[in-house]
Amino acid sequence: MMPSDANPMGNVFGGVILKHVDLVAGIVAKRHVGHPNVVTATMDRMTFLKPVFIGNALVLSARINYVRRSSMEVEVTVESEDYDSGTKARTGTAFVTLVALDKRGKATEVPPLLLETAEDKKRFSEGEKRMQQRLREAGKL
Repeated sequence: MMPSDANPMGNVFGGVILKHVDLVAGIVAKRHVGHPNVVTATMDRMTFLKPVFIGNALVLSARINYVRRSSMEVEVTVESEDYDSGTKARTGTAFVTLVALDKRGKATEVPPLLLETAEDKKRFSEGEKRMQQRLREAGKL
């Protein structure tokens, strides 16, 4: 993280971190659907557990937990890494819902997930519950 990413005390702005979360979620979703147009529909609450400072590396990992007809839930885990000490700290997790769009900008079907392990199935089930809650909150269920 660079000085332009932070406040005068050296704490990286939450919005900068969210920008990277959105970018990584989009990359993972695009890889899954195989075409370039995916857009963010929602980002669940992000709790910043620890600060990220100027000079830290921002380390993000992401995976798709759940797919619906045209939408996907991507879980993004955020860590900071201190270059000098090598110390890593988990700084947050976000669940991002993205929608695949066709060339006309209309929602289009996405491939199903291959659920190979018990953990995959558990994450899918939990993602489905979160998606149902999002739809209820949006008045779409």
